[in-house]
Amino acid sequence: MLNVPLAGAQTVPDLGPEVEPPSAEDFSPLPEELPEEGGKVVVEEADPDAEKSRLERLYSDLAEAKSPKEAERIARKIQRIWMASGSDTVDVLMSRAGRAIQSEDPALALDFLDVVVTLKPSYAEGWNRRATVHYMREDFGKSLVDIERTLALEPRHWGALSGLAIIQRRLGFEDDALDTFRKALDVNPGLENAAKAIVDLEKDAEGEGV
Repeated sequence: MLNVPLAGAQTVPDLGPEVEPPSAEDFSPLPEELPEEGGKVVVEEADPDAEKSRLERLYSDLAEAKSPKEAERIARKIQRIWMASGSDTVDVLMSRAGRAIQSEDPALALDFLDVVVTLKPSYAEGWNRRATVHYMREDFGKSLVDIERTLALEPRHWGALSGLAIIQRRLGFEDDALDTFRKALDVNPGLENAAKAIVDLEKDAEGEGV
């Protein structure tokens, strides 16, 4: 497992003035909201086993994507599955949290997401969204805890993997960050930011070895 102590990571070291403050743009874009109708989020009914099988096929297709455009198309299908909680209440709360994030009101987004993870603790995307908001608030400790929960539920969540790698890098765990970025890229080869980060980290490692 990774060397950053996730579950107990509540104290974050002083990053110093030379480190740029985090922003939501560092994470992969949040999945598009599902269409709303009559005040409710519309989610297609699906057999859980069939959905799991479909997700496995999509992950396999994504890893073997021949072009960035193909990878993006497959990734969006996976994100739609991630977003479907199976609960109308949770879906509406997620939609409202998304709007709060877009309106730069992270406190309100947290209020909604706290309810989401309480109502549906098995819903990985709820933890991932809350991790993103904690990161926006520069609360890396809480973000790491929620990333851990996300990855426990969905180990191939490339958004959570990328977020973890970004925090690892900011905290100086560059070897761990490199490994985590590689894991994210293995899942989704269309992650341009992860690919760039890997190149930068590898160059830094080579420079240190000279």
